[in-house]
Amino acid sequence: MTILAAILTLSGLGLVFGIGLAFASKKFCVVTDPRLEKVLNKLPGANCGACGSPGCMGFAEGLIHGSCSVNSCVVAKDQARQEIADILGVKVEKALKSAAVLHCHGGKKRARDKYIYQGVEDCVAANLLQQGPKACVYGCIGFGTCERACPFGAIKMSPEGLPVVDENKCTACGKCVAICPKRLFSLVDTAKTYAVRCRSLEMGKKVSAACSVGCIACRRCEKACPVKAIKIIDNLSVIDYNICDNRGECFKACPTSSIARKEKSVWSNKK
Repeated sequence: MTILAAILTLSGLGLVFGIGLAFASKKFCVVTDPRLEKVLNKLPGANCGACGSPGCMGFAEGLIHGSCSVNSCVVAKDQARQEIADILGVKVEKALKSAAVLHCHGGKKRARDKYIYQGVEDCVAANLLQQGPKACVYGCIGFGTCERACPFGAIKMSPEGLPVVDENKCTACGKCVAICPKRLFSLVDTAKTYAVRCRSLEMGKKVSAACSVGCIACRRCEKACPVKAIKIIDNLSVIDYNICDNRGECFKACPTSSIARKEKSVWSNKK
């Protein structure tokens, strides 16, 4: 009788708990929008965070709730954006293609070192020691931290110790912009074909002592530009891409080759 009573008691408790769980599952269930999985399948799955959301799932949920814009995903192709817009019943504008541009041309050949660095080959770590081994404290350290941070394999280090961006692979996710301790990357419209490859704010004499291709703020580019798209700000040439129409007079006038021209998706300086 004792065993039978125990079995009946356990069976009764199981029945009660089962009914309770069934009720709870109905009461507290989360209804998933059927569009969520469809949208998620159209996203690239890179989870790069460039959209400002915690991965592609977070972005997809934001799209469903209307807190995100389809264009916020810089990685997705135009076709994928349009398909997502069709699922959500919204309009999407064709986004301008941007890519990361490196604003330094010093490297091993043209930029001088101030000491021999023997620590961890990481730009962030090296920058903690007297702002890195380069004589120019604004220049590229060259240890490839940006290359390792790029989730799309769009950055490769050249033999000169400078990152080279593959414009065709770059999605403008901004990972290189965020990781570089010298803030040497910016995202530029790929239709633009000229860029200042220097970030130094030093006076001309000090720039020349550290790097042979640094901007010396001579203002020749500023005077040569017929549309006034380039100005000297804090001893550095700065291009206003809202005005620049790719005439290239700044490139021709620069005496130190700190301004680069893009040819067939590759940036090159005169020296």
